[in-house]
Amino acid sequence: MNVKLNRWRILIASTIINICVGAVYAFSIFALPLTKVFDVTMPDIMLAFTINAAIAPIPMILGGKLVDRGGAKTAIFIGGAMFGLGFILSGLATAPWMLYITYGVITGVGQGIVYSATIGNTVKLFPDKRGLAVGIVTAGYGGGTIVIAPIANALISGNGVQPALITLGAAFLVVILSLALLIKPSPVGYIPEGWTPPAAASKGGVNVQWHEMIKKPLFYVIACLFLIGALSGMMVTANASVIGQKMFGLTAAAAALYVSLYSLSNCIGRIFWGAVSDKIGRVKCLLMIYLVIASMMLTIALSTTVAGFAVAIVGIGLCFGGTMGIFPSIVGEKFGMKYYGVNYGVTFIGYSGAAFFGPRIAGKVAAANDGMFTNAFYIALVISLVGFALTFVFKAMEKQQPKPEATKAA
Repeated sequence: MNVKLNRWRILIASTIINICVGAVYAFSIFALPLTKVFDVTMPDIMLAFTINAAIAPIPMILGGKLVDRGGAKTAIFIGGAMFGLGFILSGLATAPWMLYITYGVITGVGQGIVYSATIGNTVKLFPDKRGLAVGIVTAGYGGGTIVIAPIANALISGNGVQPALITLGAAFLVVILSLALLIKPSPVGYIPEGWTPPAAASKGGVNVQWHEMIKKPLFYVIACLFLIGALSGMMVTANASVIGQKMFGLTAAAAALYVSLYSLSNCIGRIFWGAVSDKIGRVKCLLMIYLVIASMMLTIALSTTVAGFAVAIVGIGLCFGGTMGIFPSIVGEKFGMKYYGVNYGVTFIGYSGAAFFGPRIAGKVAAANDGMFTNAFYIALVISLVGFALTFVFKAMEKQQPKPEATKAA
């Protein structure tokens, strides 16, 4: 269907919305002040963030369901309202258990619905530049911490942590709900002006519902590749500051700068690898990403200099971003666009697995080795090489996908 649509304006609005919901990753800034407010330990407070991350696939599927029914704008309104409200209620909490509900559940569900809607709608709007467009919109999410962290710090310094949460929540409500007005759902079968779909796609690509998708071995290979690609990134995301201080002798302030460098690399990687994958294909990109991860893990394990640390976290950040930017396109291309929203939400379990296991592997290995993460890096290196090998399996299975299914489910 060829419809005139200002899809770039929708993409920009979606990216700014994702900068707002990406603020969830700035939780460490609120965590320490909150321990003092409630007089509890850091693990007590961080449980709110753990809950937030753990429930991610559920709202991703809910948001995806709305997108598949043409309700991208509705999903962003609902999710954005929950996200802003969750921050405001977190600022009004009087006990940690309240944070588990407000920040953990309400904010977590809102964030997942919005993220799923912005990605799902973008994938459908940009069939011709899928990797680049998804890279841009997910870069907003990855960059939320870079933009919001200094604002949050200033608000906490000026008024305290709970007023800061309330102020940010109100701001998120205004920004997300205002920009949601600019969102238009992608028409069914949307074809950008001047673009001719590839021959296979024009005959009606494979459109598989989630309950059929999970019966296919290809789905499990993709989910495993997703988990492996995100695992090293989540290891570093959770521990970058500690690694910098413990292994490379950085001060807390200097380590914070390297955390920002890692976040910036994560953002750039989403756009860079997404655009590259449009040119050379997803498989070649995955092979390169896993090899770079392996080499960066070897670099950080063997390095004794801050320069080595900097090179490694930039490389790991770029590849983590690339993973997050490429897999939305892979899911759309292998299982079709008709049920894309739900399908990507289900496949997102690969990322959730990385978010669960990555930090825990790194933390347990470090705890067993006097705070040193070297062995965790070697584990990640081996896992990334498994991902490299598994990509060849993915490539072989890709070629064996049956074509008749395309017309059956379309």
